[in-house]
Amino acid sequence: MSAAMLVPDVGPAQRDSLLGRTNPLVKLGIALAWLIGLGLTLDVRPPLVLAIVALVSGLLAGSIRPRVLLWRLAPLGLAALGIALTNLLFSTHNPDPLAAELFRVGPLRVTAEAVAAAAGLGARIIAIVSVGGVFALTSDATRLIDSLVQLAHVSPRFAYGTLAAYQAVPRLADDLATLRGARRLRGLREWHPRLLVGMLVRAIRHAEQLSIAMDARGFGSGPRSTCRPVAWTPLDAAVGAIALVILVAALLLGR
Repeated sequence: MSAAMLVPDVGPAQRDSLLGRTNPLVKLGIALAWLIGLGLTLDVRPPLVLAIVALVSGLLAGSIRPRVLLWRLAPLGLAALGIALTNLLFSTHNPDPLAAELFRVGPLRVTAEAVAAAAGLGARIIAIVSVGGVFALTSDATRLIDSLVQLAHVSPRFAYGTLAAYQAVPRLADDLATLRGARRLRGLREWHPRLLVGMLVRAIRHAEQLSIAMDARGFGSGPRSTCRPVAWTPLDAAVGAIALVILVAALLLGR
């Protein structure tokens, strides 16, 4: 697995797009509000509406290339379908004699209630995946942390430490590739439990270097200035209001 797969890249086109210029805290709030809204309904229509809106917004307002969006979401989409299929086959509605039977496959009985429940669950997972994917592909991690520190007043030491850990994920992938290459040159199997020891040693070294660098920059020592000021804009209010209207409309459709 490449580092690009682990940490999504936000290119210049995404940063300059309408969603890219929207404050990441607003998009994070929208994602949480939609997630809460999805928990209030079992109908299949609201999550499908939210998923479609999120994907279309990512393509049009986020300047995400269709191929990139499909590549990022395909594994999670397959996982959502697998979860829905599992819940369909092993639903508690299937053995219920009062449930409306749709078909049988050998001893397996599939009912309409099981199909409805599995479809609703699968649609909610797809909606969550779609919203999360668009958020990740249009939100710069550094700007998100700056917004958390300046607007949400999160501790800089915690916030920037989290950012550093997030950005260290590709480094761990590179470390794994390096260790595998070293074992291959020595004529050993590339995959071995001892790789975990090497990964642990490298992670400790990276953490030590990170802590020294943060201490040298005075994190947690007192008030700090900022080189990237972040402020609320009318665009943030407009995007947030539109998202809430879409959520309410989708929930009303489910009723």
